[in-house]
Amino acid sequence: MGRFENQGVAYKGFAIMAFLVVILAGIKAASPIVVPFVLSAFIAVICNPVIDWLARYRVPRGLAIMVLMVFIVLMGLWLASIVGSSINEFSQQLPHYRDQLVQQFSWVIDKLQAFNITVSRDQLLAYFDPGIALSMTTNMLSSVGGVMANLFLIILTVVFMLFEAQTLPKKLHFALDDPDMRLKQIDKFLHSVNQYMVIKTLVSMGTGLIVGIGLAIIGVDYALLWGVVAFLFNYIPNIGSIIAAIPSVLLAFIQIGPGAAGMTALLYLGTNMVMGNVIEPRYMGRGLGLSTLVVFLSLIFWGWLLGSVGMLLSVPLTMIVKIALESSQSGGWLAILLADDVSSPSGQQAASDDIEAETPRD
Repeated sequence: MGRFENQGVAYKGFAIMAFLVVILAGIKAASPIVVPFVLSAFIAVICNPVIDWLARYRVPRGLAIMVLMVFIVLMGLWLASIVGSSINEFSQQLPHYRDQLVQQFSWVIDKLQAFNITVSRDQLLAYFDPGIALSMTTNMLSSVGGVMANLFLIILTVVFMLFEAQTLPKKLHFALDDPDMRLKQIDKFLHSVNQYMVIKTLVSMGTGLIVGIGLAIIGVDYALLWGVVAFLFNYIPNIGSIIAAIPSVLLAFIQIGPGAAGMTALLYLGTNMVMGNVIEPRYMGRGLGLSTLVVFLSLIFWGWLLGSVGMLLSVPLTMIVKIALESSQSGGWLAILLADDVSSPSGQQAASDDIEAETPRD
């Protein structure tokens, strides 16, 4: 009997893996449709608390949605025009910046040779081209801008999602055969995702604002562009701030000098230490943390699956998976593996849920 049970478990595992492969292949094939939908869902989650806040002051929900959408469209068009022009100018200057960076890199190689450290210049530049960091930033922003070209479809989807936001929890209860509203995990899941996205967006906006103003004071070109980059990459903790700081530090080094590059690096370091280690944990708590390895792997996975938008939303998407696993009795163990600390509140809660589910009741 035991052998047949083990075979059944193995077949079940293979079936689940095949099921996941088919789903992921379908998502990747349908990414031109899936990416705008995912982006619309995140925008709707961020906007829903503002709609609820306006509803408390007896503003009709339809009017509040329309006013907010008009404001978002106007701000988006204004920001897109400024950032788009900055990207175009920066792209035109990119070969010049790249050549200057290569010259500075060659100077480092010459200094190494002075200490009898022989390095092949052409081979080293072929493997470690310092201009790639600048090119990657512009390419990623251009890819995100390409997705935003479907602005009308995204805004229309957000409007319909916001109109359905009030009835979505009830539909989920009925869809999961819980008409008496006893399934508290659904409410906890929706509230946790909403709270995480809103707080993360506000912290990211503050980070981008501080970085943009600081770079403008230092005198680095395209300060608004780098502020937008800092805002977007702040959704990726641990490594996102490093990726966002590299092109700004390199540009400050080329444009002004080593002192400005050092001040730029300190600006990013100080901003991310305050926002990431003081402000964000105070309002969000440390229970939603992911391990550094999971953050890096999620960046690769979601970037492969959904492109540049998947890279920017990799951590929020992984957080949704983690919160969903925490809300289920059978997935708590996987949520613990995704967490950054076993002793975190979320990990303890998931573990306690599993223990409680496995304990026989009288």
